Amino acid sequence: MPFRFVHAADIHLDSPLRTLALREAALAELVGGATRRAFVAIVDLCLAERVDALLIAGDLYDGDQTSMKTARFLADQLRRLHEAGISSYVIRGNHDAESRITRELVLPDSVKVFGGRADVVLHAAGALDVAIHGISFAQKHAPESLLTKFREPRPGAVNIGLLHTSLGGSAAHDRYAPCAPADLHGSGFAYWALGHVHQRSVEQGRATIVMPGNPQGRDINEAGPKSATLVTIDDGGAIAVEERPTAIAEFRRVAVDLAGAGDWRAAVGRIERALEAARAATSSEHLVARLILEGATPLAWRLRSDADLIEEEARRIGADLGGAWLDTIEIRCREPLAGAGGGADPVAELRLLMETEVAGSKAFRDELQSIAEDLRGHLPPGAREDLFGADAEGFAEALGVIAREGADDVLAFLRAADREA
Repeated sequence: MPFRFVHAADIHLDSPLRTLALREAALAELVGGATRRAFVAIVDLCLAERVDALLIAGDLYDGDQTSMKTARFLADQLRRLHEAGISSYVIRGNHDAESRITRELVLPDSVKVFGGRADVVLHAAGALDVAIHGISFAQKHAPESLLTKFREPRPGAVNIGLLHTSLGGSAAHDRYAPCAPADLHGSGFAYWALGHVHQRSVEQGRATIVMPGNPQGRDINEAGPKSATLVTIDDGGAIAVEERPTAIAEFRRVAVDLAGAGDWRAAVGRIERALEAARAATSSEHLVARLILEGATPLAWRLRSDADLIEEEARRIGADLGGAWLDTIEIRCREPLAGAGGGADPVAELRLLMETEVAGSKAFRDELQSIAEDLRGHLPPGAREDLFGADAEGFAEALGVIAREGADDVLAFLRAADREA
């Protein structure tokens, strides 16, 4: 008889979703409960597949939460598994270590929450003996590897490890309990149930190492399908891994090529076709799209000066499609280069001057960097990364985008003023 379990991580219950579109009340209501609905989907998956256990590899919560509504919701969902004879194994991640709920919540007897010292639980599954190992974060920060703290693998058993770790590091995530995949492969464990990095990855070798990613994206930086992992270990110890979708809303960047679009109707038509294709490709109930308008078009200036109008057009298209919402629109369109003999164009000449003489000058770059660093210092950490990147390379790239978009906005309004005149 095989041992089957669902592996999930980084649920971040009741975490606020940080989409720019939350000013829209209907979308705010939808995504406000998305992390809960994703967790319900995980529990539903466990029940539908009649698994033996649910493994949660850290960050059930989202920091210093004190809401007992969150606690009751979690207890009620785990009780559904308890009543079905499904065990739950949980470790605390860096966010859980901050949560008061972690210390006070009373859970069903079938739930094992590992402490700050490594422990192991034996789980009989027919002919298989399964040893589930785990260790929780005792404090928010874990700068050193926790791998050496694990107990030795149990002889004759299928050993599974629960670990919250940044592995070798990720630009999008802080460094926590780092370890190398090679060390996990050499541990003698058959399966490593990891958490912390919000992007799914699977590595198979001497061990099967799975980072399931978070089951519900929270902003455009967590775009794409989100899921939990269904795992089957047969009587011979062979491991099969399946990705199962869990997200209620999927964030997605949707590129729209407007090259050559000569009028407003043509541009709206291309946006509609791009949104239709993205909606069809989205497995979740809802799509939250960030439109990226690209290409050389004579509409470039009007798209910028009338950005609110194109946003309303996109929202209308999404409403007509159903389950498609607009996060925001990035306008990267440029005006076509003027043809030979086309006469003097002062705005085009100014654009060329700004691109060649101004943007490339050291004085401009230094001033832009100074302003950006001052602004960044007044922002909370999360907003700093969203606007200016997580490292020096991301900061430089963000400044380049700001300079280009600022110049394009100025030129667009000059075009609009010229048209009105």
